Amino acid sequence: MTINLTTRGTTAPPLRPGHRRWLLTVPGLAGVGYSLSWIAGLAVPAPAPGFGASGTEIVAALSGHGPAVAAQFALTEGLPAAGLAVIAVALARTARRSGSAAAARFALVAGLAAAIISALQFGLGLALTATSAPGPAHLLFTSVDRLDGVKMLALAVLGAAAATMTALPRWLRWTGIALAAAITCSGLVYLLLIAPLAAAAGPALVLLLAFITGCGIVTGMTAGRRDHGTREH
Repeated sequence: MTINLTTRGTTAPPLRPGHRRWLLTVPGLAGVGYSLSWIAGLAVPAPAPGFGASGTEIVAALSGHGPAVAAQFALTEGLPAAGLAVIAVALARTARRSGSAAAARFALVAGLAAAIISALQFGLGLALTATSAPGPAHLLFTSVDRLDGVKMLALAVLGAAAATMTALPRWLRWTGIALAAAITCSGLVYLLLIAPLAAAAGPALVLLLAFITGCGIVTGMTAGRRDHGTREH
């Protein structure tokens, strides 16, 4: 894949009132819903043991907070998994229609891989809430963190693939580049459980929410314009 950010015609047209219905497409709803779900999940008052916490510390921290922890996993891993899958398919279709077959393949594989990992993390998170033994709790907790690292690296590939798609507006392609760089760093931090650098996930998450929401809205608008044009003909 090659990245070309100087291609003409990559600036998205302004939204007119008639375009608002395109925000209600499946990709548009998935993109907006992804961010809203994450924001709601972060607002849940659930304990968050840090990297390197022992099994005993994890069990003590989560004790009595099972419903809150389960809700947080549902909002930050379970529901977002569906959103990632929808966005991956939408990006792949957009790239394929513009002749970017390689970008379409990378986006689809990376996006679906991230969605599957997110769903797996949700399942492990639910198992963690039901565990009171230090050994299994430690294994489940560290597995979720390391899987987070793998998922972030998959999302970095998704961002890089989107950056090559000339059908997307320039601002969204630049966001894809920034996301790929930031989330690669945070992915390595989580994969290797480097506690002092855990804060690197903050900027990466902000970029991820902006990127996924933008992709959902833009691909929804693109599909809406195409369908509208087809009906007119």
